[in-house]
Amino acid sequence: MPHIRVMLDYFHPWPNSSGFYVARARRWFAEAGLDVELVVQDPGRGDTLEYLARGEVDFGVFPPNRLLARRAAHGQPLIAVAAVNHRGLEAIQTTASTGITRPRELAGRRLALNPTPRGLAMVRHLVAADGGDPDAVVTIDAGTRELTVDDIEAGEADATFGTYWSWDALRGDLPEERRVTWPVDEIGAPLYHSYLLGTNERLLAEQPSLVRDFLAVTARGYAAAAQDTERTLELLEGVIPYFPRPLIARSLALIAPTWTDPQGRWGVIDPARTGPYAHWLAEHGALAHDRDWDRSFTNALLPAVTA
Repeated sequence: MPHIRVMLDYFHPWPNSSGFYVARARRWFAEAGLDVELVVQDPGRGDTLEYLARGEVDFGVFPPNRLLARRAAHGQPLIAVAAVNHRGLEAIQTTASTGITRPRELAGRRLALNPTPRGLAMVRHLVAADGGDPDAVVTIDAGTRELTVDDIEAGEADATFGTYWSWDALRGDLPEERRVTWPVDEIGAPLYHSYLLGTNERLLAEQPSLVRDFLAVTARGYAAAAQDTERTLELLEGVIPYFPRPLIARSLALIAPTWTDPQGRWGVIDPARTGPYAHWLAEHGALAHDRDWDRSFTNALLPAVTA
C-alpha cells in the first residue's frame, strides 16, 4: 500500500480540510489501497508548494496565485488537479465602532494585512472599485498574524484584509451585530478558486491511476463531510481540539457550500475564472506573466470529468 503524504492549506487543520479527514476516518483511502498521511507546513521550510517542489509531499492544497507565480518565474513542474473552493475566502473586516461602512472609506485609515504583491494589489483594486483613493490607505504589516475583531476594537488597526469570512472572521468575543465583514467576491474582486489541490507533473505522468484514485476518494470524502455535518464536526474536534465547538460548527456550515461549483460538482477547475484571474494578477504586478496559465491545471483525472 503506497504511503501518500498530503499537505493541508494552513498552519493547522480547519474545516476546509474536512474531506480528507472524513475519507481517511471512514477508511475509504485504505479501501482504495492508499495509506494517507495528512500534514501541515513548517513555515521555516516553505509553503505547501515548496514541499511539493522538493518532493517531500505527494499532494498539497495551495492558492492558485502561488502556483501560477512559481510556474511563471521558475518553470516548476507543479500542477493543480482539483479545485477545493469555488469562491474567494478572503474578506475585509472592521467593526461598527470605526465608522467604516464601505471599502472606499478605508482611505486615510489603517488596514492590517500581509503585504504581499497580490494582497496589496487586491486592496487597491477593492478600494478603487468602490470609488475610493487606494493611495490614501495606510497599510500595517501584520505578517501571517490574523487579527481579530477584538484586535480592531483594541486599536491595533481600523480594518483587516485577508481574514477568511468562513474562519478567522468568526473568532473573537465582539458581538456579531458589531462586526462588519465584506467577502471580497461581493465587493468587486475578480473571481478565483481560493484553494486548489495539486501534485507534481512527474507523479501525474508516472502514476495517473494513483492520482485518479486519490481524487475519487477525496471527492467522496468532501461530499460526505458536507452531508453529515454532525459526524464531521465530531471528527474535526479530534484534530483541532483547541478551538471551541461553536466556532468549528459555524465555519463548517459556511465553508461546505464552497466545495462544489454551481453544477454541484466537486473538484472542477473553472477556466472561465482561472484565466481572467491570471490576467488580473499579471496586470497588477503579482505575476511575472500570464502565459500558459491553462497548462497549470487539468480536470482530466477527476471522477466523471473527461476534460
